[in-house]
Amino acid sequence: MSSRSREKVTAMFRKLFKSSNKEGEGPSKASASGSGSPARRLLRGCRDSVSPAAPQSSPVFSNGKGKKGEEIPSHKTVRARRLMKEYRDLQRLQNSKTDPVFNVELVDDNLFEWYVKVYKLDSESELGNDMKELGITHILLHLIFPENFPFAPPFMRVISPRIEKGFVMEGGAICMELLTPRGWASAYTVEAVIMQFAASVVKGQGRIQRKNKGQKVFSKRTAEESFRSLVKTHDKYGWVTPSLADG
Repeated sequence: MSSRSREKVTAMFRKLFKSSNKEGEGPSKASASGSGSPARRLLRGCRDSVSPAAPQSSPVFSNGKGKKGEEIPSHKTVRARRLMKEYRDLQRLQNSKTDPVFNVELVDDNLFEWYVKVYKLDSESELGNDMKELGITHILLHLIFPENFPFAPPFMRVISPRIEKGFVMEGGAICMELLTPRGWASAYTVEAVIMQFAASVVKGQGRIQRKNKGQKVFSKRTAEESFRSLVKTHDKYGWVTPSLADG
C-alpha cells in the first residue's frame, strides 16, 4: 500500500472516530497521549459506549452466594423483623385485656430471648387445681430464638414451677413435635407455640412436683441435652407420642 493510500485510510478512521464522539457513542475525549492506531482507538471507543446495568432498587433474596457488593438480607435481619412484629402484636393483645392468657417480656431487653408467663390453663385439670392449691399464679417459660428463626423453631423450656409429666422433660425441656426441626413451619407464630404448650401440658396430665427430695436439676444446659436426645430419637424412629407414664 502506498503512503498516500495509508494516509487516506488513516483519515477515514479519524473521521469515523470523530463522528462517533459527536453522537455520544464513544468516549468524550480522545486519549491525551494519542498512543495506538486509529483502529484501536475506534474499538476502544465502541467498548466505552456500553453502559453498565442500572442498579436494582431493592435487594433480592438468594442462596447466600451473591455477587461482590450485592446486598442480601441475612437471617439475622429476617429474625429481627419477624420478632419485632410479633412482640408488638402480643404487647397490644395483652394490653387490651385485663386478664390475659399469657404475657411476654424481653430478657434483659434482648429481642431474641423472651420470658413468657402463662396464667390460664384448663381450670378443671389437675395441673390447674395444683396451681390454685399452691398459690402459683403462672408457669414461666424461657424462649430463645436462633439466628435462622423463623425458618427454625425456638428453644423453649419451663423454668418454674417444676412440672412432672405433661410432656415436660429433664431441665424443663418440652416434648412437642412443633418445637423440633421436622415439625416446625415458618408460618407458626409465638402465640401458637404458647397455646400449644398450654394444651399439651394439660393433655399429658402434668402435675406440680411437690417433693423436694430427689428433684432433678432444672437448668438450661440439662434442658438442651434432654432436647437434643429427644430430637435424635424421633429422627431415628419417627414421631410417636410417648405414654403418659413417661411424661
